Amino acid sequence: MAKKILVTGGTGFIGSHTTVELQLAGYEVVIIDNLSNSNREVLDGIEKITGIRPVFVEGDCTDINTLHKLFTENPGIDGIINFAASKAVGESVQKPIMYYRNNLNILLNLLELMPVYGVKGFVFSSSCTVYGEPDQNPITESAPTKKATSPYGATKQICEDIIADFIKSGAPIKAILLRYFNPIGAHPSAEIGELPNGVPQNLVPYLTQTAIGIRPMLNVFGNDYNTPDGFCIRDFINVVDLAKAHVKALERMLEDKSDEALEVFNIGTGNGLSVMQLITAFEKATGVKVPYKIVGRREGDIEQIWADPKRANEVLGWKAEETIEDTMLSAWKWQQRLRERGIM
Repeated sequence: MAKKILVTGGTGFIGSHTTVELQLAGYEVVIIDNLSNSNREVLDGIEKITGIRPVFVEGDCTDINTLHKLFTENPGIDGIINFAASKAVGESVQKPIMYYRNNLNILLNLLELMPVYGVKGFVFSSSCTVYGEPDQNPITESAPTKKATSPYGATKQICEDIIADFIKSGAPIKAILLRYFNPIGAHPSAEIGELPNGVPQNLVPYLTQTAIGIRPMLNVFGNDYNTPDGFCIRDFINVVDLAKAHVKALERMLEDKSDEALEVFNIGTGNGLSVMQLITAFEKATGVKVPYKIVGRREGDIEQIWADPKRANEVLGWKAEETIEDTMLSAWKWQQRLRERGIM
């Protein structure tokens, strides 16, 4: 019988792509999402790709009664992948209370209910922001975590600590923390992709919306960083590659491939690209010029960070495969599909 997985925030950008990969790998998926930064039409895209429509619960994970009802009506959930969170660095600086309340309460509710309903495995959507401004790159899992540069990053650190303390207390669960870098792109089918509600907080959807004429100009935050070209450097990873890492993590826990109750993996390509290099890669892949202007630095932004993915490659059995050009082309095809559908 297929194992059943709860994907919180499953109609969001990473959640929807992970749902696709889980279904393709033979898992049964239950999604819960409050649709605060996504829409239910994503379910249509998932179904077009896999031929399977996941069970969908519209609800908020900060409400523990909603979660009780979900677990009762969908018995036998084996694992949880938690994507439900507020996730924009810049917004978190402006709305710290919202970020702490939302992100911490969601995690606490899920962990509290796992032993109650016999859920064994937990994959946490963490972030390279837990490393703060790193002393050196590429960065390994053994690098020290530092004081976060934003409330968003702080919530990831606190959530990691909560998970570790819960397991240390003897909770009958296993957990894997996936610290991923900068997810971009879309499914190659162009049936699902990144579509935030309102003005995008992330770079690539703002870039593609600018390229297609929705936004007049892409703001590039700062060109005076201590990097080769003066722009921030990130490890940009294809969202489908990233989604596959979650499937590997679940397999590792649910099939008892490790004796460790808590493990950490960096999920990145191992290559650092500046924001300007990313814009250039988009223009090369699509032949479309992106109007941009350089503005001041954005509070909370780290200067440069990219992953050493060796542990994920060798221990988890996962590796990033997509090129940056193909990734940017997938994002553009998704934007074009949205225009064809009259959405954006």
